[in-house]
This record gives sequence, structure tokens and C-alpha cells, in this order.
Amino acid sequence: QVQLVESGGGLVQPGGSLRLSCVASGSSFSLYNMGWYRQAPGKQRDLVAVINSDGTTNYVDSVKGRFAISRDNAKNTVSLQMNSLKPEDTAVYYCKQSLGFRAYWGQGTQVTVSA
Repeated sequence: QVQLVESGGGLVQPGGSLRLSCVASGSSFSLYNMGWYRQAPGKQRDLVAVINSDGTTNYVDSVKGRFAISRDNAKNTVSLQMNSLKPEDTAVYYCKQSLGFRAYWGQGTQVTVSA
């Protein structure tokens, strides 16, 4: 069973930065597409960024130019560098690993952007 463990969340002031990391257990990490999602209170869980097994990336428009997703296949890790954070970025951030019909989620890490 795959386990995903996120870390790096916290409280940051507007304009600040945070780096989230997600470590996956199991083998064949490089074959999986990896994504970051977020869910604000009372809202649905939405895609933030994805990095595919071939290294291609996609971002939701609201974070383009501010967030960067990366992966280290040797360490089974995917990261999300978040810069110029805004209050509307406040949410629980989840890591997702997927391949075909298989999908696994982490437990989430809270990101709060507030003065």
C-alpha cells in the first residue's frame, strides 16, 4: 500500500514563501504522475499543479508564475515551492500520486496566509 506524507505547511504572511514536500513509499515512483491539490473550508478540492512521469508540468492559472512543482525520483519526493503567497492560497494542501485508475492521497498539510 502506497503512503504519501506531506510536510512544510504553516503560517506565513502575505508575500511570503513556503515549500511543501511529499514523500511516497513504495516502488516505481518515477512511473507515477504527481500532483498537488488544495481544499479551502467549504470548497471542493482543486488541482494546483501536476508533474507527469515525463517531467511535464501544468498549473492552475491562479498560481502560474508563483508556484513551482518539482520531483526527485531518487528520493520518491515531489515538492511545491510557493512564492508571493496570498490570503486566497489558504487551504489544506494534498499530494496525489496517480497512474491509470490507481490514485493515492496524502493526509494533507495546512497552509495559512495571513497578516
